[in-house]
Amino acid sequence: MSSRNFRVNRQIRIPQVRLIDEKGEQVGIVSTDDARRRAEEAGLDLVEVSPTAEPPVCRILDFGKFKYEQRKKEKGGSKGHAGGLKELRVRPMIDKHDLDYRIKQGRGFLEEGHKVQVVCVFRGRQMDHPEHGHRVMAEVAEALGDLSKIESPPKLLGKRMTMLLAHK
Repeated sequence: MSSRNFRVNRQIRIPQVRLIDEKGEQVGIVSTDDARRRAEEAGLDLVEVSPTAEPPVCRILDFGKFKYEQRKKEKGGSKGHAGGLKELRVRPMIDKHDLDYRIKQGRGFLEEGHKVQVVCVFRGRQMDHPEHGHRVMAEVAEALGDLSKIESPPKLLGKRMTMLLAHK
């Protein structure tokens, strides 16, 4: 149910509701006017949270805050949760130090439980030598081999070569 579908205060037109007060405690079945009055006294809103129940369930709460929480819930978890996909970008002619740094980042991502997509981007004439990209991919796979397994081997699609690593 999206945050736009909740009936609030005067939009609730049924004679009786099951009320939950601002502390989250069940008050019981009361008249809608009584519930609305209680909400006004608390300086909050009366929100119909379960319209299909018999009688409908209403809560006394701050509707703005409630809508915000609902929107956050609908969007789902943030990117910080383990199990997400992280990307490591490398180049076919990447410097040794830069590659070591990317591998270190990849190790961190894998330890947190993320999958790591290694992307090797080719530019211009580098496309004539895909073996350089394969070499870099093999180096990354070997360096992270102790704590990862190759979920999908290196594939060349256009100017990008991708490989997916997952935690062992």
